[in-house]
Amino acid sequence: MPARRRWFENRPALKRIVLALLAVLILPYVLILLYLLPFIHPVSTLMLRDLVLLRGYDRRWVSLDEISPVLVQSVMMSEDGQYCFHGGVDWAEMRMLVEDTLKGQATRGGSTIPMQTAKNLFLWNSRSFVRKAMELPLAVTTDFVLSKRRLMEIYLNIAEWGPGIYGIEAAAQHHFKVPAAKLTRRQASLLAVSLPNPIDRNAGKPGRGLRRLAGVIERRGQGSGDYIKCIYE
Repeated sequence: MPARRRWFENRPALKRIVLALLAVLILPYVLILLYLLPFIHPVSTLMLRDLVLLRGYDRRWVSLDEISPVLVQSVMMSEDGQYCFHGGVDWAEMRMLVEDTLKGQATRGGSTIPMQTAKNLFLWNSRSFVRKAMELPLAVTTDFVLSKRRLMEIYLNIAEWGPGIYGIEAAAQHHFKVPAAKLTRRQASLLAVSLPNPIDRNAGKPGRGLRRLAGVIERRGQGSGDYIKCIYE
């Protein structure tokens, strides 16, 4: 037996730690396969945090058929206009993000919907290169394993839309007192533009800036037919 292997075998505590770390790294990929099943309703790490802290939360799972198409259009136009065309990561956008970072310039998030879904399901919120490095393969795997339709359904049911408000059904009821199926295009646009910062951006009580952004997304959503074919065809 090589000396390096003997050294490792003689340290059972270290071996257990390494095996535990490997299990933590592998678990998300196992769960992605499990999420193929339509009756499985995933929860996010933020939802688990709220449970651990005894805060509770409001999340009411709905199928994609129970969500107004104008909401799907608005979210795609606001968060990931190339959703139907990339494989989980928009590499052109990511390359520009890296270049801007290296130049010391302020950057946008650059996250696609699969990347945000992977982060919400398995990772944490704070920005770091470690999290991003873990997020990229998870996003590619999620996009490869799940259909675009199923991935969008999961994303819209775990996204945060306010303190303790998760998923589009709870968000629609909380902000506008209507089910997700009855959202208007204006309401959908307000919800979409609040996603980057749902704690400070209140879709139900929008300020001037949020209303202006919603107007832009509302116009884009009306012309988004070619961009959403992977969801409704």
